[in-house]
Amino acid sequence: MATLYDYALSGNCYKVRLLAALLEVPLDVQAVDFYPGRAHLAPAFLALNPAGTLPVLETGESVLTQSSAILGWLAATQDPTGRWLPTDEPETLARVLGWLAFADRLTATVGEARLHDMLRKPLDIDAARAGAKQVLRQLETALAERQIAGQSFLAAPHPTIADIACFPYAALAPDGGIALDPYPAIRDWIFAIRSLPGFITMPGIHALHEVLDQP
Repeated sequence: MATLYDYALSGNCYKVRLLAALLEVPLDVQAVDFYPGRAHLAPAFLALNPAGTLPVLETGESVLTQSSAILGWLAATQDPTGRWLPTDEPETLARVLGWLAFADRLTATVGEARLHDMLRKPLDIDAARAGAKQVLRQLETALAERQIAGQSFLAAPHPTIADIACFPYAALAPDGGIALDPYPAIRDWIFAIRSLPGFITMPGIHALHEVLDQP
């Protein structure tokens, strides 16, 4: 069983937990006291990942340290259908890879605004929120175009790791002071992902029935 070094409030760690749950892949989850303990900078952790970043996945054969790389590994090794990482469909694969890069922009904008508001990370919050809104507008436009074409997901008629990579920080935007009301296509897409069998939650992202039960 692979070991995931995890922080419960990290959207990047959640991506890995979510895909593993959707694939019904068990993980040995080891909590790392990122805040306030800063255990990710302790010598024992830096020996595992010199970059001091989370998540980290120990597979038994290798140590993977980037969320997109971990999503790719899980899809390539644990999904017999090939749907989550469609390597036999070059155009779809190219779209997936493009969205994995886009996910980094969500982390660098929405994720940073969230770190400011939740963990008091010092940064220019106005610039972070402005960048976040620009990225969310681009995501909204792409998803609206997909809806017009009768599609619910980013890169294919079915969910791929592109959706898992982009989902957490889009859904967590309110934690950074960015409302999702202006983005109806994003909200529909969030609903579609929450509806997937095996979906799991994290703090700030609720189960679908919890959303539906709200007055």
